[in-house]
Amino acid sequence: MTSLVRFARSGLVARLAACGLPAFCALALTAGSATAQTWPAKPVRIMVGASPGGGTDVIARMLAEKFGESLKQSFVVENRPGASNTIAADLTAKAPPDGYTLLLATNTGQAIAPHLIKLAFDPLKDLQPVGLVVVVPNVLLVNTTVPAASVKELVALMKAKPGAFRYASSGVGSTQHLAGEAFDLLAGTQGIHIPYKGSSQAHLDVIGGQVEMMFDTTSSSMPHIRSGKLRPLAVMSAQRSAQLPEVATLAEAGFPGFEMTTWYGLYATAGTPRPIVDQLHAELKRALATPEVQAKLTGLGGEIGTLGVEEFGDFNQADYQRFAKLIKDAGVKVEK
Repeated sequence: MTSLVRFARSGLVARLAACGLPAFCALALTAGSATAQTWPAKPVRIMVGASPGGGTDVIARMLAEKFGESLKQSFVVENRPGASNTIAADLTAKAPPDGYTLLLATNTGQAIAPHLIKLAFDPLKDLQPVGLVVVVPNVLLVNTTVPAASVKELVALMKAKPGAFRYASSGVGSTQHLAGEAFDLLAGTQGIHIPYKGSSQAHLDVIGGQVEMMFDTTSSSMPHIRSGKLRPLAVMSAQRSAQLPEVATLAEAGFPGFEMTTWYGLYATAGTPRPIVDQLHAELKRALATPEVQAKLTGLGGEIGTLGVEEFGDFNQADYQRFAKLIKDAGVKVEK
């Protein structure tokens, strides 16, 4: 078998060289082809920058299961929460570019955190986009004991007691954090930011009443909304969520001018052979097209991604620039 492979490769090299391609280029092409044919030959890690139980974790485990079924290999989710989802991203950026370390990221780590904290990697250069998974709206939630049935009532309470209302987030620089900062500017309130290492930990304190409110994603908060443990006051997207049709948008609630959604995307280490990137993208498209995944993601209030590899890279770049301007205009800074 080895001799046949060697013969086939040498024959291809000879044919390419005859067409004017240098031998080293031909060898690189055949090596890339061989890599694509043999990947994955061992378990693949999917890094997650949030704690178990949150939206990122739920989506990563769903994809890991689908990839494993299709590719007949183990895909293992590793949770590395903290630093605005960038610990997992840092590990992925510095991993060997062989397709065995992937990252399920959000715009928290890929478009917001780089403008607020110092990173040891460049999210736009050191990570290879694979594909957009889903976009979900953020939603303003309160503990059920908070005596507010609308955003206007909540704002009135917050203005009556400046600094008395706290809002939880999945970490400094998260979309939840930035949404809270922007809301304060928009409504003229003074909320106190309480960061956690992931949404699931933040939920516990908001439900328990230690923190009054949260600007969470529907992907992680929907079970608590449906169970009645958290009260939604407004979605922060341009249109109402199909899963929360009775909940007004922030603009409809009387506070236009700001929207916040959270997207989830799959990445590999920069330099990963393009055949592997393309294979991963094809597997992602296949997984997103299955009825059970579609039901799960739409059930979380999400809009399923349809972007190609390059389109997703451009999408990330545009969001990176958008948040850079928003953070500068709003004067958002990391707590010391």
